[in-house]
Amino acid sequence: MYNDFFNTPIVLENARVQLIPFSESSKEGLRSIIFDEEITQFTKNHIKSEADFNQYFDKVLVSKQLNQSYPFIVIDKHTGEVAGSTRYGNIGFENKRLEIGWTWYGRSFRGTGINKACKFELLKYAFEVMKFKRVQFSVDAENIRSQKAVLNLGAKQEGLFRSNYLDADGQSRDDIYYSIIAAEWDGIKGALSWELDLF
Repeated sequence: MYNDFFNTPIVLENARVQLIPFSESSKEGLRSIIFDEEITQFTKNHIKSEADFNQYFDKVLVSKQLNQSYPFIVIDKHTGEVAGSTRYGNIGFENKRLEIGWTWYGRSFRGTGINKACKFELLKYAFEVMKFKRVQFSVDAENIRSQKAVLNLGAKQEGLFRSNYLDADGQSRDDIYYSIIAAEWDGIKGALSWELDLF
């Protein structure tokens, strides 16, 4: 069952965005936008060189091969360009829960509505196709922009996890956790559908 999920070519899309499986075919598109310190400020990666980028890219591919995450390439349908990347991770099939995260966008795609359109499709697939009961998000305690974005999806803040991960410099960082559960999805779906004009 698990292998079937990770080997399935999942493609999600609406009028604003298309999500396709992370693969070599989009490597050049990612390379053109990833060299930006804002992208990696709250992550485990410094991407300042070609070697850094290749290491990051290979690690993402391996995470899928090992059934650790399902990464996507995000395509801006207004331009046809690669806008960034996002993932399903921490997938618990037994407990029907997963995390959406590891999301980043090139500078010109931020604040364009593409993130909300992307997250809508990921949430819809998790709740309606996978039939999961919980989707969670974790955001660095200092990443105010991403915290606001998650709350704007309709997620509920749950708590602060202290020293939850080590950043690229080996420093302990705090995360704030948020969630949406299946019982809330219909209401959130309706609100997001109107906002995104998906009717």
